[in-house]
Amino acid sequence: MVTEIGCTKVVKTPIGRLAISASDNAVVELAFLMGDAKRLDFTASNKAQAQVDKAIKWITDYFAGNQADYQGQLDLSGTEFQLAVWAEISKIKHGRTLSYGKIARRIGRPKASRAVGAAVGANPIPLIVPCHRVMGTSGKITGYSGGDGIPTKRKLLALEKIEFSE
Repeated sequence: MVTEIGCTKVVKTPIGRLAISASDNAVVELAFLMGDAKRLDFTASNKAQAQVDKAIKWITDYFAGNQADYQGQLDLSGTEFQLAVWAEISKIKHGRTLSYGKIARRIGRPKASRAVGAAVGANPIPLIVPCHRVMGTSGKITGYSGGDGIPTKRKLLALEKIEFSE
């Protein structure tokens, strides 16, 4: 199923420009814009614009230090496995982390740590679905697919005062 995008807006943040896209019902994507990437703001729907504006407010508040969980609607498209991983990631509270292995166990697939890592990397709505809070078993940063990669993850962890090793 393809979700029709009704609005996309770009917001500048301390970790770079982010493009937030929504349908009339939910946020469907948050994308890091790299380098000279051009992505124009557009609005085809007032309802979708309201969804995007709510996400932008949350992102602005997040970078200002607000610890509240996102309360808007999300429309995550993926496999059943990915959806299970993203649901578990969404439960990680501000300032906390979980390991890939622990997520694998929580979704009933204890030997699927690497597959969990792939699902984490495919997260279409980073920050809101806080994949930066997923770490290696020892608290080590093992990767990050958003922005500039590990440097971006370091900044997000520091913002939340999360200790990590490298």
